[in-house]
Amino acid sequence: MSRQKKVPTVYKVVQVEWLDAEENGDIGWNDLKKQLAYAKKPCPLMKTVGYLVYEGEEHIAVLSTIGPDEASSLEKIPRGFIKSLTILSPDNKT
Repeated sequence: MSRQKKVPTVYKVVQVEWLDAEENGDIGWNDLKKQLAYAKKPCPLMKTVGYLVYEGEEHIAVLSTIGPDEASSLEKIPRGFIKSLTILSPDNKT
């Protein structure tokens, strides 16, 4: 009988609301009036839920999936982009 490795449970599960940076336009020349109008639109508000695996002064890092030896792609979110960070796991455990 094979034994599976356990996934570490030391990471907080969080929901992060953050403003995304974006760019607009096609390769080559773009209509100036359209670009100026687009410039006034707010940046999109994004929501990320996952395991908080790093907290630094400049950014945080979140994984959506963690296995014993593998993980999903990592999302690094600059602190200046973050509007809110809510801990979803009770007692800081997952």
